[in-house]
Amino acid sequence: MSRTGDRRLVAGMVGGGAGADIGKTHRFAMRLDDRFVLAAGVFGRDAHSSRATGAALGVDPDRVYDDHAQMAAAESAREDGCDVVVIATPNDSHFEIAKTFLEAGISIVCEKPVTSTVAEAAELARLADEKNLVYAVPHVYSAYAMVRHAAWLVRSGALGAIRLVVAEHASGWNAAPLERIGHKQAGWRTDPEIAGRASVVGDLGTHAYHLTRYVTGLDGEHVSARMDTLVPGRRVFDNANITARLTGDVPATIWASMAATGHVHGLRIRVFSENASLEWAHEDPHRLIVRGLDGEARTLTEGMATLSADATRLTRVGLGHAEGFIEAFGNFYRDVADVVIARRDGAAAPEATQAPQARFPDGDDGLRGVEFVEAVTQSHDGGGRWVELPTRPRPRSSDTSDTEEA
Repeated sequence: MSRTGDRRLVAGMVGGGAGADIGKTHRFAMRLDDRFVLAAGVFGRDAHSSRATGAALGVDPDRVYDDHAQMAAAESAREDGCDVVVIATPNDSHFEIAKTFLEAGISIVCEKPVTSTVAEAAELARLADEKNLVYAVPHVYSAYAMVRHAAWLVRSGALGAIRLVVAEHASGWNAAPLERIGHKQAGWRTDPEIAGRASVVGDLGTHAYHLTRYVTGLDGEHVSARMDTLVPGRRVFDNANITARLTGDVPATIWASMAATGHVHGLRIRVFSENASLEWAHEDPHRLIVRGLDGEARTLTEGMATLSADATRLTRVGLGHAEGFIEAFGNFYRDVADVVIARRDGAAAPEATQAPQARFPDGDDGLRGVEFVEAVTQSHDGGGRWVELPTRPRPRSSDTSDTEEA
């Protein structure tokens, strides 16, 4: 593992091989601030393909393993073994892989939904806490500078009391039956044995739900939902309309779809408060629109000198230059690196990562996402009845010191 005082961390990856765009995205993001060195991995179930991917990435052949169990045992025994392992495999394999590395004493970044069941998600969160390991979940939209500023505006009270939240992740990427023509991603995301019946909620709905919680500081308390299969013959739900009640009985609506014909990405959030409203959309991520009671709109742009300290910290280029998904992913990994290094060295995490709107998504967020998927499924199966979500205090910040609860 990397030594005390080292700025660069040793990373490994399970999954993310040939044809997996998310694997490339993780690797680009890890390299952006030169905080990680990819040194080990299992890059697919096929050994030949995995070794070919490892060779293309410059990974030592001796550290391209046959399976995750072999990798965890070997890397935990090495003096220069992995500090963090990224899990970028299909949903049904997350729990076993994540548990293996946590039990081996290795921090993880695990794609969402983190598990198939609430019990499994709770077990991973508990295990990470017991071993004082970092367990990060890449809801990376919270790492955009203008999302951080939106969270700061709401939580500072500048907009007044929240009255309504409207969020959506309505994409048209799978509006045609791509799974029938050999599309790899569509194939497993529409397989109920891998992605679950509520595939669209786990894949896209959890992002909209996390964004709602992140920006507002409120948690879900009850949901009422209906799911639909818009593409005929598809074996999973590809569209969901969800009504929620947040902390303090604040109403919210969440729409998730992988079959919203013509939509490109479709992630958006609007928060309506007593004095003003705000709107952020992923397809124009460096702008945040704030509207007053009279309808007058003010557009805040990334790089403005008047933004919050956290938004300024995460701005990589100057005013008028657009930043995007890789940069947000890089922001996520930079914050993860800071906390992993602090825990490795027995130090307090940097102050910049401790504000409530600066905390990166972790195992608790992963657990809440799985709870959300399960509650939505129960509501749908019950004809849209209200289903209560578990309530508990938000976790302490990622710091190891005695700072106040974030």
